[in-house]
Amino acid sequence: MSKAPDGFHFVRGHIRRNPKPGGAKRMSGWMIAGLAAGIWLWGQVFGFGEAVTTTPPAQPQPVVSSPSAR
Repeated sequence: MSKAPDGFHFVRGHIRRNPKPGGAKRMSGWMIAGLAAGIWLWGQVFGFGEAVTTTPPAQPQPVVSSPSAR
């Protein structure tokens, strides 16, 4: 059996890459989808601090013009 190159080792007759020194794992697609769904649900239930302001109804304008002086 030949020697594995630097950065590799043999496993059951196959050459495998050595594991990297682990830091933080990357987020999976399911984790990102879950976070997005949680933020969306939070917005549906509690809102995002949007102040609901209702505008007063506009003053109705007369449809018929005022009578002219004769």
